[in-house]
Amino acid sequence: MNSSTEADHGAASSDDAAVAGAPEKASAAVPGPPAPAERGVPKWRRTLRPYLLIVPALLLTGGILYPFGLGLYYTVFDFAASKPQPDFVGLENYRRIFTDSSFWDSAWVTVLYAVGAAAVETVLGVAVALLLHRSTLVGRVLEKVLILPLMIAPVIAAIIWKLMLQPSVGVVNYLLRPFGLGGVQWTDTPTGALLSSIAVDVWVYTPFVAILALAGLRSLPTSPFEAAAVDGAGWWFTFRKLTMPMLWPYVLVAVIFRFMDSLKVFDIIYALTEGGPGDSTVVLQIRAYLEAIRFQRYSFGLSYMIVLWAVVYLAAMVLVRYLGRIQNRAAEVPK
Repeated sequence: MNSSTEADHGAASSDDAAVAGAPEKASAAVPGPPAPAERGVPKWRRTLRPYLLIVPALLLTGGILYPFGLGLYYTVFDFAASKPQPDFVGLENYRRIFTDSSFWDSAWVTVLYAVGAAAVETVLGVAVALLLHRSTLVGRVLEKVLILPLMIAPVIAAIIWKLMLQPSVGVVNYLLRPFGLGGVQWTDTPTGALLSSIAVDVWVYTPFVAILALAGLRSLPTSPFEAAAVDGAGWWFTFRKLTMPMLWPYVLVAVIFRFMDSLKVFDIIYALTEGGPGDSTVVLQIRAYLEAIRFQRYSFGLSYMIVLWAVVYLAAMVLVRYLGRIQNRAAEVPK
């Protein structure tokens, strides 16, 4: 009697489980109705849609690669205004570049300019960001004024500074005259011209570094700083051991952008000194312009641009890899 009751109870339980699982199986077997957005859309359009979405990226990539490939093709010829029928010369243009002393002079000036500008902008940008990070009325006002140099085109800023640095009528010498420093030839000496160009670059782009560093400071966690304050840590210890290690990935992003941009600078130096006096501020970008446009040796100038591209690419690759290691270290991710 008991066994028959238990059998009936087990059968009922299995029937209930089968009934309960039936909707799930039915829902798994029978596809539901299409989403409202997909109703009325032909299947071929749904299939083609992902490929259409990448068309703008493909067009942009083609617009970048085609001129680059065309310029690379021209570098193996000797196109020039004096030679309308160019000949194939292979790597002769590159051989001429690397055996020309003017190339190495321009490369040295380019490195000095890029390292000097990036270093000064990084130090000043972080210092300004630390000052603006304090929630004061002056800091909030200066934060709004900080972006004004970024709103001016670099070539316009260079022309303005060229007028301000004039030895006789420039406002800079006028302000320095009471201190006995009037009449300085700012852009008429090789060292002065290079330092003046770096100073204009610093004036224009330091706000860029400061804004990135300020954004990084505001995204840092507060608990480590509160614990350090409770333990009685000083400002310098907190800055060295907490602020800079956590802020360094943000600063390095700014350094990468500024160093790469400084390696291929043209507008500031050309508007301020035109590469002078002599060839003292002729960077690789200006050297390429002079060869291709002024001297009308098109293939030779394009070869300079390809060499400059290779330099910027290698520098960016090294810095980006270093940035990855810094980010992993900051996030405590094992290598």
